[in-house]
Amino acid sequence: MTVLKESTFRRFQSLMHETVGLDFPHSKRPLINARLSPRLAQLGMPSFEAYYELISGPNDGGEFQMTVDLLTTNETYFFREPAHYELLAKELSRERPRAVSVWSAASSFGDEAYSTAMLLADLKAQGQIGEDWQILATDISDRVLRSAMQAVYPEERLRQVSAERRRRYCLRGFGPSEGLAQIHPKLRERVRFGWLNLSKPMEDLGPFDVIFLRNVLIYFDAGTKSQVVDRVLSQLRPGGLFFIGTAEGRPVCNTPLQAISHGAFRKLAS
Repeated sequence: MTVLKESTFRRFQSLMHETVGLDFPHSKRPLINARLSPRLAQLGMPSFEAYYELISGPNDGGEFQMTVDLLTTNETYFFREPAHYELLAKELSRERPRAVSVWSAASSFGDEAYSTAMLLADLKAQGQIGEDWQILATDISDRVLRSAMQAVYPEERLRQVSAERRRRYCLRGFGPSEGLAQIHPKLRERVRFGWLNLSKPMEDLGPFDVIFLRNVLIYFDAGTKSQVVDRVLSQLRPGGLFFIGTAEGRPVCNTPLQAISHGAFRKLAS
């Protein structure tokens, strides 16, 4: 296996932080070595130094984006942290809004966005919300976005989806596709996917009624975390709901927030 030298690791550190805001402390050096070594072998690259020169140059042929894809963890599943969905259903049922706009700001393979779509479709069918609901799902990885738009998942990833919801919202694979399920078109048409770098200034996307920013802040250093949270919260209407990972604590930011539950907050008027 090709070895990632300390000096070259520091160059990767700087490049990832300056371009996409990702923070890789020294403890992540073995992870970077393990994640990128197979790619170097696939490309016939003799060293990490040569690979760095490729991805940091102007003619990388899309390899920099591949590096970002390989270094960001995308392990997820449907209805992860179910207490958040229960809280969201309770809040929306209480407010009974005619329109609901949701942003899955680090959507990965789309599990979170489609889980939310199932919930909103149920609430619409029950008369708890109006017909006008929509979801925007963004991520920095082209690879996961392409997969999310296909909306095909191993059934194991849907282990927390009830049998009734699977019947209504999933198409089960047969033959060569056995063990897979695809999200029904009536849900897919409600979810828009797009590429977005959260560490850079963004155009107005909202306002949203609900924003999920779960299990992504771990990739940023303290200063970048605060900037990302405030940038994301600028797209949330006052009174809107903001969700981060339940183990991530209270986000440090300048935007006033009211804690509702573990990883759940309400944006206050400034």
